[in-house]
Amino acid sequence: MTDDLKGFHPRAFARANNEPDAIYFAERGQDTLMDVGARTAVSALYQTTLPAMGDVLDLMCGSLSHIPPEANHDRVVGLDVSRSALDANASLTERVVQDLNTDTVLPFEDETMDAVCLCDGLAYLTQPVSVLREVWRVLKPGAPLIITFSDNFHVAKAVALWQALESEDRSRFISLLLGRAGFMEIDTGEVVPPEDLTAWHDTVHALIARKTANA
Repeated sequence: MTDDLKGFHPRAFARANNEPDAIYFAERGQDTLMDVGARTAVSALYQTTLPAMGDVLDLMCGSLSHIPPEANHDRVVGLDVSRSALDANASLTERVVQDLNTDTVLPFEDETMDAVCLCDGLAYLTQPVSVLREVWRVLKPGAPLIITFSDNFHVAKAVALWQALESEDRSRFISLLLGRAGFMEIDTGEVVPPEDLTAWHDTVHALIARKTANA
């Protein structure tokens, strides 16, 4: 919709590198810039926030989802620009190759997902409200959207506004986008590494939004 990005600078969602995402990320072996401890923190968050069963959609997941291995979901659908990354992702039961910057429409029926995850991906979306509105559409009432990110990102592909903001401002920015997409219940926070965990240097920022039950 034309008002999705109203109030933002016309170049707020421009990126330095306009090479197709499928090509850019295929040439880089590392799917996430989070360290091991931060990835563990995301898995712990999923363990306490995801429903025990049901259908989960993992957007821009790459070859590594953070869904706990003991989870017993009926479906875990991964969506990413890279077929090879999806094929390498052992957490998935279904795989969808799609570039959300060229096609924001999710190939799922209304209210079919029990949860949606988006880890370290929102920085790269050029049409974030359109994507988040689609997430709202496919979520069941009361179901969560879990967005996580660290302070690390690919500079060449992150949108200009994301790079200009500090971490706390990025959380507020995401909250604004979520509100425009239709989400009303939004919780924000972060996980700070304990001092004795040397493998964990990255702070994990998290937002959990829910589609209202009367939507």
